[in-house]
Amino acid sequence: MKIAWVRVDPWDKELVTTALEGGAAAVMVPEGYHQKVKELGRITTIAPDGDLKPEREVVFYEVKSQEDEKEILRLAHSATVVVRTTDWTIIPLENLVAQADNIFTEVANSEQARNALTVLERGVAGILIKTDDPVELKKTLAIVREQGEQVRLSTARIVAVRQAGLGDRACVDTCSQMEQGQGMLVGNSSGGLFLVHAESVENPYVAPRPFRVNAGPVHAYIRVPGGKTRYLSELVAGDSVLCVDHQGRAQEAIVGRMKIERRPLLLVTAETEAGEVTTLVQNAETIRLTTPNGEPRSVVALEKGSEVLVAIESAGRHFGHKVEETIWEK
Repeated sequence: MKIAWVRVDPWDKELVTTALEGGAAAVMVPEGYHQKVKELGRITTIAPDGDLKPEREVVFYEVKSQEDEKEILRLAHSATVVVRTTDWTIIPLENLVAQADNIFTEVANSEQARNALTVLERGVAGILIKTDDPVELKKTLAIVREQGEQVRLSTARIVAVRQAGLGDRACVDTCSQMEQGQGMLVGNSSGGLFLVHAESVENPYVAPRPFRVNAGPVHAYIRVPGGKTRYLSELVAGDSVLCVDHQGRAQEAIVGRMKIERRPLLLVTAETEAGEVTTLVQNAETIRLTTPNGEPRSVVALEKGSEVLVAIESAGRHFGHKVEETIWEK
C-alpha cells in the first residue's frame, strides 16, 4: 500500500488535522512541535525531537545527476530516502523506482502525486506532501488512498460442490463499506484463493451488511496487505485485510469484529489454469462467490462449469510470507 506523509512547516494546526483525517501515516514538523501533534491525534512525527529523525531514519536528497542516483540507492539500504528533483522530472524517479522499494518523493499537489505513485506502473513507495492549502492536501491524500494493490485474478470453472458437515466459520466485519463486485480472497490453499463476495446484496432473508464477508472456516487463508496471508482464526479487531474487486483492484480495510459460529459447510472445487483449487464456505444462499463480470453468485446455485474468480500463485507460505520451497497443499 502507498504511504503519505505531510510536511507542516511552518506549524499549522489545520493542516495537521487534515492530515490526520485524511489518513496520512506521518507529519513532518519543526522542532518543538512533536507534542502538539500528539495532542491532536496518534500519528508518527518526523522531527528532530519526533518519532523519526531527519537525516537519520529519513534522508532528503536532491537528484541532479546519475551520481546522485547512485548515492540515493546506497542510502536506501539503511533509511527511507525522500527524493527531490529540481524541475520535477520523471526520469530520475523511474531509475530509482526500478532499483529500490523504499523511495519517497516530495510533491506539491495531487497531479504530481498521481504521477509519482504510478511511475513505471509501480510507483514510489510513498510521497511527502508539501502544501499550505488544506483543500489540495485533502485531494492529494485521496489520490494516495486510491492507489491500492493490484491482484491478478483468473477465471476458474466449478468442478464440484458437496456438503462437508459442520465447522467453525468466520465472518470478517470491517470498518469499510463494500460494493457489488467486491469481497475478500479466501481459500484452503495459498495457491488458490476464491473471491468471496461481500454481503452487500439485497435479499428477502436478511438486511445487507456491506461491511461483512462471510469468509469461510477458521483454518482458511485470507489475503492481507503486502502480498501476505493470514489464517481467518488469527484475525482480531484492528488487523488489516484486503478488499478486492472483480478487476483485481485492492484496498486495505480494518477489521472491526470477527464473528465465529458453528455452521454447515460446503466444499467447493474448481479447475484453474494451474490445477484444482478448493475452499469451504457456509451452506447458505446468502454466501456468494464472484463471477468474472463482478456479479455475486450464491454458493447454493453453483453448478458444474460455473465461472468464478480466483487468485492463483505458487503455493507455499511461512508465517504468511510467500516462500519458494517444495510444498503440497491438498
